[in-house]
Amino acid sequence: MPAPRIKLCGLTDSSALDAAIAARADYAGFNFYPPSPRFLTPAKAAELGARADGRIDRVGVFVDAVDAAIAEAVAAARLDAIQLHGSETPQRAAELRAAFGLPVWRVIGVAKGDDVAKAAAYAGAADFILFDAKTPKGTLPGGMGLAFDWNLLAGLKIALPWGLAGGLTAANVAEAVRITGAPLVDAASGIESAPGVKDPALIAAFCAAARG
Repeated sequence: MPAPRIKLCGLTDSSALDAAIAARADYAGFNFYPPSPRFLTPAKAAELGARADGRIDRVGVFVDAVDAAIAEAVAAARLDAIQLHGSETPQRAAELRAAFGLPVWRVIGVAKGDDVAKAAAYAGAADFILFDAKTPKGTLPGGMGLAFDWNLLAGLKIALPWGLAGGLTAANVAEAVRITGAPLVDAASGIESAPGVKDPALIAAFCAAARG
């Protein structure tokens, strides 16, 4: 089985971005959800987007954002893809893909097997599915270090490319890939020394462990 691609999400400064690039991660995630400790202002996003240019693909994370906010972030960070982490419907995903001409990633929160099946509705509307742990009502939609039962994805066959997020760390990512066969893994809190503070050593360790 080939090594999974790697997305490191919620990068907020140049040292974290440089560490992600040095560790040969495939995607840098920039968070545009204001309540998150990893939120990026357009000015900071522009700085990191320029630094990433040609070195790593940039994925913008949005939660039920309006078109104007997405447009501002796309332009500032020079995004390569849009990730939807709210209650966006297949119709909304398709609208954004058409409006911005960028691949759309849709996050599916998973707590039980029925949740995995929700991905099917996004065939033809999104370009990529990211399965993440469903967080408690009233909390942030992701980045809380929670994992779900990876066996729910064992033998998964869906029409869209997909990846795994939720509570992944250097200590457990190899096991997660072994169980799920995930073609992509995504870490946020698992590469931090504190909420929103990325640790270059943890970034290097995670990427090494993910590749086995």
